[in-house]
Amino acid sequence: MKEALAGLTVRGRAFLTAGVTAIVCSIILDQPTLARVGVLLLALTLLTVGVLARNRYRLTLIRTVTPQLVAAGQPARVALTLANDGLAPNGVLLLEDQVPYVLGTRPRFVLEGISHGWRHSVSYQVRSDVRGRFEIGPMSVRVSDPFGLVELGRTFRTTVPLTVTPRTVPLANIPLGGAWTGSGDNRPRSFATGSAEDVTVREYRQGDDLRRVHWRSSAKLGELMVRREEQPWQSRATLFLDNRIIAHRGQGIASSLEAAVSAAASIAVHLTHRGFAVRLVTATGEEPGSAWHLRGADLNTGPLLESLAVVQAVQQTRLETSWLGEGAHGGLTVAVFGSVEPSDLQVLRRMQNHAASAVAISLDVDAWGGAPPADGATRILGQQGWRAVTLRPRDRLEAVWQELAHTSGASSRGTTAREATV
Repeated sequence: MKEALAGLTVRGRAFLTAGVTAIVCSIILDQPTLARVGVLLLALTLLTVGVLARNRYRLTLIRTVTPQLVAAGQPARVALTLANDGLAPNGVLLLEDQVPYVLGTRPRFVLEGISHGWRHSVSYQVRSDVRGRFEIGPMSVRVSDPFGLVELGRTFRTTVPLTVTPRTVPLANIPLGGAWTGSGDNRPRSFATGSAEDVTVREYRQGDDLRRVHWRSSAKLGELMVRREEQPWQSRATLFLDNRIIAHRGQGIASSLEAAVSAAASIAVHLTHRGFAVRLVTATGEEPGSAWHLRGADLNTGPLLESLAVVQAVQQTRLETSWLGEGAHGGLTVAVFGSVEPSDLQVLRRMQNHAASAVAISLDVDAWGGAPPADGATRILGQQGWRAVTLRPRDRLEAVWQELAHTSGASSRGTTAREATV
């Protein structure tokens, strides 16, 4: 009852005040008719309060977002299904869903005719030009009587995530020099050490085909050994994104960091579709959930794009290098850099030595900050053995990516292996 009284609207409080005033005036002025009007206003208000206070309603909400992973600038649809499982009918439902401001205005709905077993579905559209992970909800519900005298509020606690990934553009296949980085086709795995007998045989297991027994190894080891099947070889690519604050200029979606993230997303999609197992590395190290051993042949770029959707600028000044010591050397490294600091030179050299082929897109961050265009970072990268090109605010990523095909192969280190087209 207290909650219902506290939920009196302006109209309800006006009715209550008018009723009391009419009764008092009727006593003073000795006007019985005025008293009856006052009693009617009081009775209507208090009866409405009592009905809503005793109303046993149970509302359920099911919220779905389709799709839950959407590119920046693309819409997603939120579907709401509400049902009333209460024993008594309700009045009018006023619904308002909590939505982050970057997704648009908060949707509001008015639903009438609520009764036991009632079920209704509504939907609305959200859209964001800003990447990130957002929570949609919770929903607030206000139950009102038909006269608009009382409103009772309820809030659902559930929310649904929506991930907005960076914008991507299709990239052309270009030749990149260096050791074979392949297109992800299955090839026999090569081993760096040991003879063929040491690395291509294993112990016999029940059910193995006897035609696969390797008799020479069996005689040498004193137990039955069989030839191993060739292991599928998948090309690996490391995608590095420099997300340090000191390496970028500009604010918001017009900053060089956002341009770098979009470029990295486009490259990630391109390499994955070419069959590469891609891992994402930032200035703080390898991003959790985006390691290349999680990538499969189903061309699933979702985890990579989800990681890029939530990448933020970091305060640290030096690049993390612990990831350089993990796994075997070789493979393709594609980096997206901002400005290059003198303290980065040693790390750049290590990254280039770690890769069979190292290419980079260097953002002209000074142009994002309003300064005249420059290509100092690209020149420094070239001196460290990288094949690098410059990306400026008005440049198209597709054209800059194709420039890598005509860039001097300073980073090839004289390898005689074949070129791969990626």
